[in-house]
Amino acid sequence: MEIITKSAHFTSPLYLESGRILEPYDIKYETYGKLNSDKSNVVLVCHALSGSHHAAGLYEGDKKPGWWDGLIGDGKAIDTTKYFVICSNTIGSCFGSTGPMSPQYPSNEPYRLKFPVITIKDMVKAQKQLLSSLGIHSVHTIIGGSMGGMQALQFAVDYPNFAKNIIALAATYATRPWAIAFNKVAMEAIRRDPRFNNGNYDKDEFKEKGCDGLAIGRIAGHISYLSPQSMEKKFGKAYVPTDGMFELFGRYEVERYMEYNTNNFSKMFDPLSYLYIIKAINTFNLARGYGSLYDAISRVKAKINLISFSGDMLFFPQEMEHLANMLKRLNKKYNYIEIDSDYGHDAFLVEIEKFDGIIKEMLKEIDEQKF
Repeated sequence: MEIITKSAHFTSPLYLESGRILEPYDIKYETYGKLNSDKSNVVLVCHALSGSHHAAGLYEGDKKPGWWDGLIGDGKAIDTTKYFVICSNTIGSCFGSTGPMSPQYPSNEPYRLKFPVITIKDMVKAQKQLLSSLGIHSVHTIIGGSMGGMQALQFAVDYPNFAKNIIALAATYATRPWAIAFNKVAMEAIRRDPRFNNGNYDKDEFKEKGCDGLAIGRIAGHISYLSPQSMEKKFGKAYVPTDGMFELFGRYEVERYMEYNTNNFSKMFDPLSYLYIIKAINTFNLARGYGSLYDAISRVKAKINLISFSGDMLFFPQEMEHLANMLKRLNKKYNYIEIDSDYGHDAFLVEIEKFDGIIKEMLKEIDEQKF
């Protein structure tokens, strides 16, 4: 599978939901597979909070592949011998698209806290601009999990004629207080970290030692991505062998796991980007701008495929089921599947074997229809 990574530069203004303007801006993106002659085989993949444009395959010298490598590739569910797959880094992120540490034109100084608040709707609008610049004005499928699923659903509402097929995993129609509360821990931990310095840190400040506030906040996030059952299965009551049981800061294996994963994360993810992205997640609401969720869903023309996970404790299956019930009442084309899983929210990244066949069938169904 060939991986092509590019960056697109836009000088026309991007009008944001807040009323502010982003100009100019860049979008980093990656493609896999070949675009067919009538451009009917495009699958747009939308990433979650900590994801990037690198959804599949291995870069030279890397040991870890893209974040959805189990799903995307030659002969896989999203078959890159058949589909032309595009994944772009969202605006606000820190992997190549314009974000808070990007230079604020015309100066070379980073935006930092002067960067405008962005929403899921803004992320979608920027991706739509990217695809238009590539001469792609409609797509076969838009797919994503968690925040990626939010983007897929927002596409279906804002641009009803753009995609034939929407697949949203482990998402919701509007972020609920439970999820916002987890994000609040991260927000406050970052803000109160002295080295964060109200956003006035050097660009490479945290590459070696990481940002303590982000690491602490990520622990809260990581807990929400798992489930009590998955933690019990993975760690049990095991204690770190080299730590003393009666040492105050002696650790259980689950504590060591949290430390290791979150400390590494805080070295590679920009804390300002994290703040802006969790703000976008917190403000997500499909109904905003349309009067009600009913009115928003009334606009949908694509087939909507919703996949939830029984053990998801961040975006509960009931939230996806509510959306499915509304689609049913409005006589929309939809499919709702709840996957039996005790892994937690991150099942959409980890337990791919439980749903890759389902994804394959959802894509095949569109292939067999004539438009």
